[in-house]
Amino acid sequence: MTAQRMLFLTMAILISIGIYLSGYQSVHWLLYIPAAALLFAAITGICPGMALFKKLGFK
Repeated sequence: MTAQRMLFLTMAILISIGIYLSGYQSVHWLLYIPAAALLFAAITGICPGMALFKKLGFK
């Protein structure tokens, strides 16, 4: 596992812990998107955010 994938996994876990501690009913649905994207990036090695910014023209 690379350091970048470990970072994605750690951030996904921290966001998920924050969602759990605040209660699932009181958390806005938008907070689940970065946690899911980071978990996806940690598992597959493909970062959805990087792909989006590359399509927008950033290097």
